[in-house]
Amino acid sequence: MQLLRMTLWRKSALLTLAAAATLFVTGCADRVYVAGPPPGPPPLVEQADHDGFRIGFDNGTRDAGRGFGYHPRSDRAYHDTPGYDPRFGPFRPYQNNFRNAYLRGYNQAFNRR
Repeated sequence: MQLLRMTLWRKSALLTLAAAATLFVTGCADRVYVAGPPPGPPPLVEQADHDGFRIGFDNGTRDAGRGFGYHPRSDRAYHDTPGYDPRFGPFRPYQNNFRNAYLRGYNQAFNRR
């Protein structure tokens, strides 16, 4: 009889430990890391996109209105990349972003899209 009690006690203890371990592991597995929104573009890129698009749009409107051909890369603003401030950071990334935005703005205005 005592052997039967001992066996039942062991089974009961093992079941309790198994249940506790399952709950503990399950609680850990449910944790989900949620990241915040990704950071926005750096000020250099924002400024270059803003300036390039605006100036390109203005020049595309001017050229289309005067009946000029589509030549955005020949405009002085495309080459000079105005609006750069050394506090933004390196010039090359500003220039690349400015020129891409300039072409988008020029194209949109020239083709009236």
